[in-house]
Parts: sequence; structure tokens; C-alpha cells
Amino acid sequence: MHILVLLMGLMTAASAQMSEQGKGQAKASAKPIKMVVLGDSLSAGYGLPADAAFPVRLQKALEAKGIKVEMTNAGVSGDTASGGRERLDWSVADGTDAVIVELGANDALRGIDPAVTRAALSDIITKLQARKIAVLLCGMLAPPNYGSEYAAKFNAIYPDLSKSLGVPLYPFFLDGVAANPKINQADGMHPTAEGVDIVVKNILPTVEAFLGALSGQRS
Repeated sequence: MHILVLLMGLMTAASAQMSEQGKGQAKASAKPIKMVVLGDSLSAGYGLPADAAFPVRLQKALEAKGIKVEMTNAGVSGDTASGGRERLDWSVADGTDAVIVELGANDALRGIDPAVTRAALSDIITKLQARKIAVLLCGMLAPPNYGSEYAAKFNAIYPDLSKSLGVPLYPFFLDGVAANPKINQADGMHPTAEGVDIVVKNILPTVEAFLGALSGQRS
């Protein structure tokens, strides 16, 4: 009888310990993912209220899916890929878990040599990987005014880097929004608040998969 009582007591204690461990693991898994959007005016929210910027809207969309994220908007209007590389260390703080890289639109608009853009983006990705930070690369397409040869070289940068460096790619950041005057500002280049919401809606499945893979690595 005493042995039975003792065994029951040990089982209860073990169950309680496992329960506490489970709670601890649940708390750990519920810890927000620290994410930075490293980009240009398209993510900075040029011409929009602060709460309409891409990182803010993306965070709200993720939270609606039950995904907790601490988001930092590191978008700088006018920035090129080289500019992003130069400010990388202070734009992406220690402890960051994931970075969405949205750079290159200004390179294409200015006709910068695609080799320069490629090198800068490659450096950004490899430096983040060296810091054990996950990267999601957002692609950009060159405007037609520099010709098909330039566009072919520029447009190839993103899928090539995705493959060679092993990072997920969202092929075209402005997919579904570019060249639509109804959802772009008067300059024809920057999305309206409605346009940003469309960008978020379109990219959300890719970001969810990206963060899902990251959460699996963290657990």
C-alpha cells in the first residue's frame, strides 16, 4: 500500500514537472520573432502615414495569423543596394532573427551596373548569414527604358542569388501593384496605402513559410 502511494506521488510530481517544462517551451515558442525590413522608399512608406508603411501593415497581417513579430522598419528613401550594405551593421541590431531585404529599385531607376547591385546584395546576404540571421530576398524588375540587355542582367540578380546563397525569394516585390495608376501615388512608382495592402496580401504566404521554417529551426 505504501509503495503504491509512493509511486502515485512520484508520478504526480513527474507530471507536474513535465507540465511546467511544457509551459516553458510554449512561452519560448511564443517569443516574438525580431524582424527587420531593410529597404528603400517602398518599405519606408514614402508619401504615406507611418501606419500605412509596408513593415507596419505586414506585422498586422502576421499578427492576424497568430504570428508574433517585433518589426523594425529600416527603409530609407532613395537607398540603393550599396547604401543598404553600408548601413547594414547599424540598421540590423544584434538579436535580430530575420531580415526581409527589399533593395534594388533605385539601382534599376538609375541604371547602375547590375554587377554592382549584385555584389552589394550578395554582401548583405552573406553578412547576415554569418550572423545567423535568416534572410528573405525580395526581387525587383528593371524598367524598360534601359533596354532589354540591361533588364536581363538586372532581373537575373535575384533568382541567381537566391539559388547560389540558399535564401528564399519573393520574385517581384511590386507584383500586382506596379504600373497600376489606381493603386500608385502620383509619381507612378510608390504604392498608395491600398497598394501597400495588396503587396502585403501577395507576399504574406511567402513570409509565413519563411517564418515557419525559421520557427522550426529555433525550436
